[in-house]
Parts: sequence; C-alpha cells; structure tokens
Amino acid sequence: MIKNLKYLLFLLVITVTSCTEMSKTRTIKIAHGLDVNHSVHKAMLELGKDLKQRSGGKMTLEIYPNQQLGTERECLELLQIGSLDMTKVSVGVMENFAPKMKVFGIPFLFRDKAHSFKVLDGPVGKKILDDGEKYWLKGLAYYDAGSRSFYTKEKPINVPEDLKGLKIRVMESVTAINMVKDFGGSPTPISWGELYTSLQQGVVDGAENNPPSFYLSRHYEVCKYYSLDEHTVLPDVLVIGTQLWDNLSPQEKKWLQESVDKSVVYQRKLWAEAEAEAIEEVKKAGVTIINPDKTLFKEKIKDIYQEYESNPEMNILIQQIQETN
Repeated sequence: MIKNLKYLLFLLVITVTSCTEMSKTRTIKIAHGLDVNHSVHKAMLELGKDLKQRSGGKMTLEIYPNQQLGTERECLELLQIGSLDMTKVSVGVMENFAPKMKVFGIPFLFRDKAHSFKVLDGPVGKKILDDGEKYWLKGLAYYDAGSRSFYTKEKPINVPEDLKGLKIRVMESVTAINMVKDFGGSPTPISWGELYTSLQQGVVDGAENNPPSFYLSRHYEVCKYYSLDEHTVLPDVLVIGTQLWDNLSPQEKKWLQESVDKSVVYQRKLWAEAEAEAIEEVKKAGVTIINPDKTLFKEKIKDIYQEYESNPEMNILIQQIQETN
C-alpha cells in the first residue's frame, strides 16, 4: 500500500513538473535606442506578435526603446554578460565587437540598394553575421538603415573641402572617424542620445545619418543643410546574446529566426516609406537639400581601400561584395 502510494506521488510530481514546463513562457528582452515611431521599433512590434503566434504563446518579446537600457554599445555589453537577450545596433558600433563588420563602414562600398540587399541576404552577409559568435554576440539579420549623409548647422556641404575645420559627430567607429578625417573634417564621437543638445550648444557643427533618423530625432530643427552624398550604407543588425541562443531548443531557434526574417521584409518596406516622408518633412521645415557630385567624395577615400589591401581577410570580403551581382 505504502509502495503504491509512493509510486502515485512520484507520478503526480512528474506530471505537474511536465505541465509546468510545457506551459512555461520564454520572455525575450530586447532593447534599442530609437524612437517608438521608427521603423525598427514598429518592426520589432510585428516580430513580437509573429513570434507569439508562431510559438503558440511559448515565446514573447519585451521591448525597451529610447535607450532605456543604455546606448548601443552598452546594450551589446549587457548581451555579453547575459543581462539582456537581444538588441538592435548599427554595424558601425558592432564593428568594435565583431571586426569583420568594419567592411560595411567603407564609403561607397555598394553600387545601390539592390546590391546591398543582395550582399546582406546572401552568403557574404551571413558570414559577417556569424563573426560575432566568438564574442558572445550572434547576428540574426540585417535591418535597412539607408544611406548616411552629412547635415550641418551653418554651412552647406557641396564638396569635401566644405567639411574642413568642421566638428562632425560620428559613431564610435574607427572607419567612420577615418572617413571624416579624409574629407577634411574633425570627427567627434558622441552618443546618439546626447547629439541634439551637442548640436544646439555648438559642441559639434554637424553630423551624418540617414533621412529618417535626421527627421525623427528633430535634428533638422538645428541643422538646416542636408547634403545627400550617401557616403556609407550601414545596415542595422539584430543581435542575440549567445548565452540565451545556446540555451534555446532547436524549435525555439527556428521560431525566432523565422519571425526575425519575416520582420526584415516588413521593416524594409516601412523604411522605404519613412525615407520618402522624412525628405519631404524636413524640406517643409526649411532644410536645404543638396545633391553633391559623389565622385568628388569617392576620390578622397581611396586610401581607405588601400589600407585594407594589406589585410587579406578584409580584402577578400571587399572583393566578394564588389563581385556580387
């Protein structure tokens, strides 16, 4: 009788434990530094909805926008120690953690948007995403972040020489710093959250970014010249910490990757719409849009390509990108 009772109790414990595990929901915390109206945030909302539906409620997404959990660099550091699960960062910041990402910072690397998508979604883009894993950061996909161009307060940028003596905000990216130096400017790394005030107070004379970021940050209120030289195409990267990724089941990994891939298509559509809207809105606000001769800027950065010739791994990456049809 006692033996049967013990057996029944054992079965009860096993059943309760199994039911608890089956009903357990895995909540993934993801942070980013952008406004809730940005296409990245909207894409993350869709990612969360799709992940919840795809997993039958077993996986959910908890989003922290507007640098609530820190700058892009700080979020990557939180991923590395397992205090945050996922984040979105620019490859310009990610290159400090995954060296191959530096290749995207090379000015005028892509022929056009179609070429960039072909590279990012293909084997070359995947190889570069995987470079972060040995630093506890796994890249899942690329979001569109358009082309970066210069905007300034007092002086329009028509030719590279117009940047001479100007303090230009850049990300914490060696490649971006070297590029601005080659153009004659004075690169000044400042966090995105501090940039509006820095522009107002004259800490910097201008910055460089894509149209939606220029518009949604309201930097157009301070900077009245936007020169569309489109010097770099720096995509955003969705990154997950390997501490979480390695603990996901194969099914959970499949659900998450499929939801991420679907969100990429949605985000890129939103981005195209946001770019067109941003240009129109800043024009209405009195910003002068300049379309400079890009070849003049290209000629100034030849030494950046020459520097990579002595680095076989990076040189091969550049060639593979340029040869992608």
